[in-house]
Amino acid sequence: MFESAKVFLEKSNNIKPDIAVILGSGLTNFFDNENISLTISYESLPDFPQPTVKGHAGKLVLGKIGKKNIACMYGRSHIYEGHEPQLLANPIRVLKDIGCKLLIVTNAAGSLDQNMPAGSLMVITDHINWSGFNPLIGLNADEYGPRFNDMSDGYSNKYRSKLLDVAKKTNQKLFEGIYCMYSGPNFETPAEIKALKVIGGNAVGMSTVPEVLVANHCGIPVVAISVITNLAAGMNKTKLSHQETLENAALAESHILNLIKNFIQDVNLDDTSGNN
Repeated sequence: MFESAKVFLEKSNNIKPDIAVILGSGLTNFFDNENISLTISYESLPDFPQPTVKGHAGKLVLGKIGKKNIACMYGRSHIYEGHEPQLLANPIRVLKDIGCKLLIVTNAAGSLDQNMPAGSLMVITDHINWSGFNPLIGLNADEYGPRFNDMSDGYSNKYRSKLLDVAKKTNQKLFEGIYCMYSGPNFETPAEIKALKVIGGNAVGMSTVPEVLVANHCGIPVVAISVITNLAAGMNKTKLSHQETLENAALAESHILNLIKNFIQDVNLDDTSGNN
């Protein structure tokens, strides 16, 4: 067990969360204050790399949504910040150690589809890893998973179907698509965007894939949602900026967080033995 997991369980009086949520760029208001029971800065969690990017607060918060205990990561670290790839595995394994049975990942992403504009939500069906790295490279952590883990259901079909049902019931439009990861920190070039379209990508960003790889390795099913914050490079005349990402993520924040909260209250976690 990671030292950070011991710190969390000691401070939470051994309350184990049912579900973990990772908030992407610009998403900051997951819990109502009265539903928060514990807040721990990443600085107090020795296994957590420290985020340095605006829009990533760097704290792990325990709270309740309905009757379920939720651990929420307010912000994440990225490979472009200079962290060793293997360090990005640590927070997910800590979530495993403290008992999380399902991981919900969010991110801000650029759209490769003119019909999926800024403000849209896209549930991820699969990914293409063009980042050039994988946090599982190196000695295998046998206590968490096998050397060669399967990724054929990396984004759980079972829980994605449930999310789509919840979106339909609440009249929330939800696209489906393939997420492509580049390492960053620069935005992609127009030529790279054209290439991603050819191979089947629908959205592009600089995160999520490392967390999904590690979660699958240690047996945590994943649901992932992109907040579309802009059309990708070369698809309009506007220059891309992180400020635009933060502003458009904030505009869509209530939609994605309400969707996630409704999903959490409706989802059944009785059988999380696999991703199917």
